[in-house]
Amino acid sequence: MFISKFISKVIGEKGQWRQYKARARQLPASYRTAIDALERYLMYFGPGGDGTAIFADLVDLFEQSAASQTPIRQIVGEDPVEFIETFVRNYPKGQWIIRERERLTHAIERAAEEEATTQHSHPLEEKGGET
Repeated sequence: MFISKFISKVIGEKGQWRQYKARARQLPASYRTAIDALERYLMYFGPGGDGTAIFADLVDLFEQSAASQTPIRQIVGEDPVEFIETFVRNYPKGQWIIRERERLTHAIERAAEEEATTQHSHPLEEKGGET
């Protein structure tokens, strides 16, 4: 039972991915260039795991925008990274990257605070050594 569920999940995801890619190829050139760039970004910094819903929604948005001739900048705005990061936040599997970024930021803040408090008593200075 487990194996058949696994196989159907993999085949289903692969089929959804192929549908997404086929739909993306049908977009006008400028929209295709934009969605390809967003896809590449998502591959590196996206939700991980099964992100097929994100890609399906992204291609829906670009298909609708192409049909209504909405300019690319009107879709993604002036900051495409901000656009795609906001887009990812709408998906539960996209939340892990946000949590990891927050953890990273907080860890660096803690390290900087620790460094600031320990610099007042540098070990070599206490022993009379040179720095």
